[in-house]
Amino acid sequence: MKKIVFLTGTRADFGKLKSLMKAVDTSKDFECFIFVTGMHLMDEYGSTYIEIEKEKFKNIYKASNQSYKENDMLKTLSKTIQIFRDYVKSINPDLIVVHGDRLEALAGAIVGSFLNIKVAHVEGGEISGTIDETIRHVVTKFSHLHLVANEEAKKRVIQLGEKEESIQIIGSPDIDVMLSNQLPSLEDVKKSYDISFKKYSIFIFHPVTTEIYRLKQDIQTVLDALIKSKKNYIVIFPNNDSGTEIIQQELERLAGNHHFKVFPSIRFERFLTLLKNCDFMIGNSSAGVREAPIYGVPSIDLGTRQSGRYHSDKDKSIIPCDIEETAILENMKKIDQYRYPSQVFGKGNSTQKFMDFLENPKIWEIPIQKQFQDLDWRK
Repeated sequence: MKKIVFLTGTRADFGKLKSLMKAVDTSKDFECFIFVTGMHLMDEYGSTYIEIEKEKFKNIYKASNQSYKENDMLKTLSKTIQIFRDYVKSINPDLIVVHGDRLEALAGAIVGSFLNIKVAHVEGGEISGTIDETIRHVVTKFSHLHLVANEEAKKRVIQLGEKEESIQIIGSPDIDVMLSNQLPSLEDVKKSYDISFKKYSIFIFHPVTTEIYRLKQDIQTVLDALIKSKKNYIVIFPNNDSGTEIIQQELERLAGNHHFKVFPSIRFERFLTLLKNCDFMIGNSSAGVREAPIYGVPSIDLGTRQSGRYHSDKDKSIIPCDIEETAILENMKKIDQYRYPSQVFGKGNSTQKFMDFLENPKIWEIPIQKQFQDLDWRK
């Protein structure tokens, strides 16, 4: 049995990887290991490692890479490399699976490359603003196998000099969960989180690390607009990038306002139920430009964090918006209540495509030593 280790540091990447983990965990050909770190182990973000433990995976290992008050991304990256290196040396896996553009993914890819262990990168080749996009492309260069969401992403990975035979289009794995019939009911979710709103929208706002100088003003402007709108909002804490404490301090303004319910985190399936049934989503989270369109839920994308990640002429449910109070309130009035479900990132069969890829003997023959693949300009 080949050993596959998944690295997860956030509620978001676990939602993306969960169905893949389950498929590997129940396979007779592979043994699943899960390395849990990052936000999962912080009480302030809801101790989401509990969600992973509830799934009863056979091999779960937990190791903290930072404290709540510490948001030095370089220091956290360094510690993640160290603790993951020690873990990988102890189990000697055949493949490391990382997701997206977080520093934990970068740490995992670095460890795999330096220890001569194959690395599979899920959802590479995409544009995602701030430092995240750079991290995503660096992870691609450290990875040996590329499990991308669509043809556009595949072309970018090829542009980065990767072999076409190392790339497989599988879609976005969380869509398997999104389109399943196993999501909890809205009534149950509202009861679990004591949400009494009949109608509501969802607000998530993350730091843009390259624009940290304007973060305080931006979050103040956004909250001013939300408060003035008099609409109901479910608010979820930002991720743990540099600047998160600025956002959380401003969110304290919402205490006692009956139009807002603020949560450190919401379990993935329950979040999907809330998303599927909300009036619209607003903020700068990738959920607004990736998950929301799957359900056709309108979203207002604020600022630059997701710039280039969608085409406003094709993604009819997404409204790009500057972080300016009047513009935000005006765009709320423009929201089209008709739903335009998207299939740009797959049709809900990512898990099967992932397993088909792993079960292909040829991918295990791809050498550890990588060589840049030139495009046609060399010919």
